[in-house]
Amino acid sequence: MMSILAAAAVEAGAFETIQKTFGLNWPFFIAQVINFFLVIFILKKFAFGPIQEILAQRRGRIAEGEAKLTQIQQQLAESEKTTAAAIAKANEDAARLINEARTSAAALSEQKAQEAISSAQQILAKAEAAAKAERAQIAAELKKEFGRLVTATTTQVTGKILTSDDQARINQEALATVER
Repeated sequence: MMSILAAAAVEAGAFETIQKTFGLNWPFFIAQVINFFLVIFILKKFAFGPIQEILAQRRGRIAEGEAKLTQIQQQLAESEKTTAAAIAKANEDAARLINEARTSAAALSEQKAQEAISSAQQILAKAEAAAKAERAQIAAELKKEFGRLVTATTTQVTGKILTSDDQARINQEALATVER
């Protein structure tokens, strides 16, 4: 029993020595701990929280822009497939018309054969011209829509209203990138 009391007295003396050496003042120490936690709470609530929220919103807008870009790329791929299918159909129709013209030309005189071939070539030229016009129209519509979406995405990402000069410049840069 005596040794326990002696050990407690030695510990109390050691604690007092440390307290005096480092100048530990309990009321000031407790006040500093409370101040520390108050500063952390205030910073977390009014500084770090809003900043993290802004960053999360920005990440969301960037992800939305990337999703829209992916959607535009898919639409472009689908329109290219549609255009290729239309051209293939036009070529099949033209080839079919040429074959029909050649078959009927064999039965007719030389003059009728020349007229049929000439007619088939004109139809083929018209079909190719129509396919080219349709492809040009689709490409123009895609460029216009792509430019509009790029401008809208840029406006959302940057968070400012773009002037018409900014919009024209961004459209030109985006179309130059797509046409490569």
